[in-house]
Amino acid sequence: MEEGEIEIDSIEPIGFPDITPALARESGFLGLIDLLKVAKHGKGENIYLVRFHYLPPKRRRPSKGGPG
Repeated sequence: MEEGEIEIDSIEPIGFPDITPALARESGFLGLIDLLKVAKHGKGENIYLVRFHYLPPKRRRPSKGGPG
């Protein structure tokens, strides 16, 4: 992906039992262990499922008049 933005669709508190192999694959991981390697960090105990999508950069219109 190039420059652009992400737009948050939802932020939902979930529990550890909600983290399934299917959710890991849906999220772009090979499996549950790969997801947990990335997701488990720090001392926090809260778990949030953040769903988002990518917005490509808006194309800029050429300015009127141009150089010279």
